[in-house]
Amino acid sequence: MKVLGIETSCDETAAAIVEDEGEGPGRVLSNVVLSQLDDHRPYGGVVPEIAARAHLQHLDRLVRQALDEAGLGLSDLDGIAATAGPGLIGGVMVGVMTAKAMAAVTNLPFMAVNHLEGHALTARLTHGVTFPFLLLLVSGGHCQLLAVEGVGRYRRLGTTIDDAVGEAFDKSAKIMGLGYPGGPLMEKAASGATDPGRFDLPVPMKGRPDCDFSFSGLKTAVRRHVENLGGTLLDADRADLAASFHQAVGDSLIDRCTKALKYFKAEFPEGKTLVVAGGVAANQVLRARLTDLCRRHKFDFVAPPLALCTDNGAMIAWAGLERLRLGLTDGLDFAPRPRWPLDPNAKAAPFAGVKA
Repeated sequence: MKVLGIETSCDETAAAIVEDEGEGPGRVLSNVVLSQLDDHRPYGGVVPEIAARAHLQHLDRLVRQALDEAGLGLSDLDGIAATAGPGLIGGVMVGVMTAKAMAAVTNLPFMAVNHLEGHALTARLTHGVTFPFLLLLVSGGHCQLLAVEGVGRYRRLGTTIDDAVGEAFDKSAKIMGLGYPGGPLMEKAASGATDPGRFDLPVPMKGRPDCDFSFSGLKTAVRRHVENLGGTLLDADRADLAASFHQAVGDSLIDRCTKALKYFKAEFPEGKTLVVAGGVAANQVLRARLTDLCRRHKFDFVAPPLALCTDNGAMIAWAGLERLRLGLTDGLDFAPRPRWPLDPNAKAAPFAGVKA
């Protein structure tokens, strides 16, 4: 079974083809990603209109490239999947309409994929992880802990009440004068620290009985330290502050995940895997902390290859393939969604959407 996946939810235009090889992991036949970082860097973040226009300009070419690299034609496919939400609605519409048009002219099944489910199921593509497993989803727009019971079956244990962790990285990097995107630049800066404990930063939500996150206060603390240094940082200041930021984020994630592991093991004693997914999952410092946590709790730790942590078409193709195997296809009248929770029954975080 071979499925084409299209991803246009934010600032990467991507197309990929994956293949189901039966038992175990799948196979990526092609995975083409066009980053728009240079287009958005002058603005310090993603501009939705610019992103949508870039998707429209490049997507057809990338789909053709994905087919060529896989050595396939449209007639060799078993289905076409596209991110249908959540995301920047202009970009989501470009991908969905392209996938629908291709499905209509080829008479192939269309799968509307939740972008978050794409991240959630990547570990099954790369490592053949079995259900159930605990998922830490960390990216620029999302920070959640979920029990993954099966395709389309998610139970949210915790979410951020304000900023996502990736957003905190981006905004803190901007405050420190490091530029955009913040995550890789903060990690690079932290590697040169000589005094990682120099700056006292709070560990958000530590000790709370729930599994929720908060990062806006941490971002504010970074701003306060920058102001105390007169607003102008030396390279050594940036390195030490970036390292202190990593320490605080890591402490918060470990505390929250420890709570979630307790709840998960009580509910799913057969589960034994913690999966981390999303763009922040590429951070090697945080990966190391999570690896140690799993070792101590006798859990397996799985993180996708770095190229499959950030947004890509392979994760959408794989989620589409998993849904196609179960007969979960969608009509061509499916409407793109700017918001689409994995667990629609989860209570909203008390201050969701509020920015400090």
